Amino acid sequence: MRSEPSFVKLRANSWKKVESMSGMAYEREKQVAVEAVTLASQLCSAVRAETVGVRSLAKDDKSPVTVADFGSQALVCRHLRAHFSLDPIVGEEDSADLRKRKNASALAQVVEHVRRFHPDATEESVCQWIDAGNGAVGSRFWTLDPIDGTKGFLRNDQYAVALALIENGQVQLGVLGCPALPLDLNHSNGQAGVVFVAVRGGGAAMAALGAGDFASIHVMQALEGAQLRFVESVEADHGNASLQRAVARATGIRQPPLRMDSQVKYGVVARGDAALYLRLPSTKSPDYREKIWDHAAGALIVEEAGGRVTDMHGRPLDFASDHRMNANRGVIAGQGALHQAAIDALAQTRRRRT
Repeated sequence: MRSEPSFVKLRANSWKKVESMSGMAYEREKQVAVEAVTLASQLCSAVRAETVGVRSLAKDDKSPVTVADFGSQALVCRHLRAHFSLDPIVGEEDSADLRKRKNASALAQVVEHVRRFHPDATEESVCQWIDAGNGAVGSRFWTLDPIDGTKGFLRNDQYAVALALIENGQVQLGVLGCPALPLDLNHSNGQAGVVFVAVRGGGAAMAALGAGDFASIHVMQALEGAQLRFVESVEADHGNASLQRAVARATGIRQPPLRMDSQVKYGVVARGDAALYLRLPSTKSPDYREKIWDHAAGALIVEEAGGRVTDMHGRPLDFASDHRMNANRGVIAGQGALHQAAIDALAQTRRRRT
């Protein structure tokens, strides 16, 4: 018999330090977003801890989706709708596959996990909460990736719950829940579970998952070559490894890269564990375009931690036109001077290769 997980109760004073980040700007949105991401992170942690060999469904694009993806989206969308009922939510998942008869057992599992937070949840209400994430890009909307890095989640590695508020074409608020990320990357066996939060103009901060004692974070300041390292995706199809290594070497980075799934990569850059995040287009998928929910929250967190985020050509990331970032190719994020060095090195390297 499975033991019930002990879900973290958010303390009444959880918001004291995070409130100081930016006065009252987006204060209510920030509190609600951190609550929603924390709840979803707890659900994901419970699914992974209690289930041996988490089963995934295959979407039309062949990417995997799990019980935790659906449960996470249901919790976040329900929480947002309860507080901001008029705001559209642009999420990654919908309930169409989950409603299929062949997936009845998966739907039952999703409902079981959601009921730990909302005991009155039914199959229909859970599907409706999931589909609340089928909104459209507009002047003000939320974008959600309920589990960014599903493959990392499946292999018991890094993943993130990513939520961002976009208004008038700019990301105004970003929250990342990273349940498997150590508080200190140099002590990988220490306490794990981190929440990152940023409000435009208010800086970036992090706290232990569920604790609420947020402390300011900053990108790497001392650019000493021997200590520099960059971070890239685990999945080969999510980047161009040889080009990324060439660019890193050209900027003076000699350490082997950190390889991680999901927007956790933005988090480790924002708190100074790595100097650069490089995601250059894969030659295997030349027509691929990034999705807004894969970058919005993390990009703002790096920027508010003192870094810079653009596409590979130095253009700002477009979060306002569509759920696909059609105007952008690749992503480079990092400390300002090193970010510009990477842009320049990439241009030179591509010219030599062509």
